[in-house]
Amino acid sequence: MKKIIIVGAGGHARSCLDLINCSKQFKFAGFVDNFSSNKMVIGKDRDLKKIFKKVKFALIGLGQIRSNSKRLKLFRMLKKIGYKLPVIKSPNAYVSNLAKIDEGTVVMHRAIINSYAKIGKNVIINTGAIIEHDTVIKDNSHISTNVTINGECIIEKNTFIGSNSVVVNNVRVGKSKFIKANSLVKKNK
Repeated sequence: MKKIIIVGAGGHARSCLDLINCSKQFKFAGFVDNFSSNKMVIGKDRDLKKIFKKVKFALIGLGQIRSNSKRLKLFRMLKKIGYKLPVIKSPNAYVSNLAKIDEGTVVMHRAIINSYAKIGKNVIINTGAIIEHDTVIKDNSHISTNVTINGECIIEKNTFIGSNSVVVNNVRVGKSKFIKANSLVKKNK
């Protein structure tokens, strides 16, 4: 079985570890984190090149709330070193075989991604989120817990949509927007 590291060791990283264990696609090799004292940490960011000699797959375990700049920086650094960033999907998520999901994206438990949806690189589709038909979620975005994005929406890159928010059909949410929890988005932002 192929080995994978998780960069980060906080709450989102531990949720990602659960996905890896449930999906049985990879064997967890350890966390890489600059600050954690977690006993499963095998190194710091400065050790990523050395770790790459033994482990070729990585997942970014940092969550995103206010800014995705750290996630984006890590994504670029990991790609430059040569890591492969696979899509990690919960076996309890539903992903249409007509949907497309790009590298480094994580799809958490009970998420739904319906037909012809397109999910970009380095995206978090969090627990219970629903992405309806023909919707596009662009790179480096975070769709938080229990968000519903209805059909034919476009969520531009670097955007955060907070828990329990709803985006109605045919709405575009612009680049680098922050939509707070429990929002109803009825028009382009």
